[in-house]
Amino acid sequence: MVHGAAGVHTSSILSTHHPHIMKNRSVLIIGANGRLGLAAAQAFAASGWRVLAQTRKPFVEAMPAQVERIEAGLDQLDALQRAAAGVAVVVYAVSPLYTDWSRVLPMARAGMDLAQRLNATFMLPGSVYNYGEGMPPLLKPDTPQKPTTEKGRIRCALEDEIAARTKEGLRAIVLRAGDFFGGGPGDWIDLMIAKSLRSGKLAYPGPLDVPHAWTYLPDYARCFVILAERLDKMPAFARFHFPGHTVTGQVMLDTIERAASELYGPRQRPMHRVGMPWWALRVMGWAVPMWRELAKMSYLWRVPHALDGGSLSRAVGSVPATPLAVAVKATLMRDSEPVTRTSGQTSSAR
Repeated sequence: MVHGAAGVHTSSILSTHHPHIMKNRSVLIIGANGRLGLAAAQAFAASGWRVLAQTRKPFVEAMPAQVERIEAGLDQLDALQRAAAGVAVVVYAVSPLYTDWSRVLPMARAGMDLAQRLNATFMLPGSVYNYGEGMPPLLKPDTPQKPTTEKGRIRCALEDEIAARTKEGLRAIVLRAGDFFGGGPGDWIDLMIAKSLRSGKLAYPGPLDVPHAWTYLPDYARCFVILAERLDKMPAFARFHFPGHTVTGQVMLDTIERAASELYGPRQRPMHRVGMPWWALRVMGWAVPMWRELAKMSYLWRVPHALDGGSLSRAVGSVPATPLAVAVKATLMRDSEPVTRTSGQTSSAR
């Protein structure tokens, strides 16, 4: 469905509040046109929430028809506050350019300011960057954070600031996850692993025997909704880990190959599998900033890691978990659809 002409409300600023909608069933999603923002909008709308979506550009086609657009940016906090009055939750789904994280903290501070003005809970997608190259194989919410990259240090500083501000009235939830897949074009599966799938080639960024944490984006977005519906049971600041799927490269490639066979028919010969030339990315990083930034995070494919979802399960009960084979098949189908791609982003850019 194309929004705008189809009758969806796309005025610059929403100026009216719907009094019949209870406060605890309304959400503002900042950065709603990105893969996470869109998945969150779909999940909250499917659960009957009133969804306000902040975005500078017209909605992508997959945005649910009932979602209401707010065109004001984070530099227009007064306008955003008026438009989003009464929301219970602010989902911060902003994805900065992977090659320029200088705006991460200033933009997140604006998001926190807005949530505090609205007396709403600030919900942040967390990253494994915080733990650094020396991270243990199982990451718990209380695992010491020892970042070894600038992006990791920025993520730690962000979470530290959130924690500090909860002592001044902010309420916040951090939901940490591994690499996203299944949210449309722009993830590792689309951009690299299955990029040449139709020609019989799979490429994997690391050793095939190392476990890697993956997150099926629709499951993750549904978990945001579940947490939002339990705000009365949450402390002022909570960190949770979303377990997702932790599998080796071998398992992921085997799963992709089986899904491709189901979707496109069996091949006469197995897929050709290749690795990622990280050395080339490092050498050429001086000329291609994206390659340079990706190479800095290459340890994530060499160091085994999984996220412990025990505290999340204790808090919400059943955690959304689509079987890997089903999630991968849906991902291959969705990645071939004409969904708007966010330039310069990868699934790791949280």
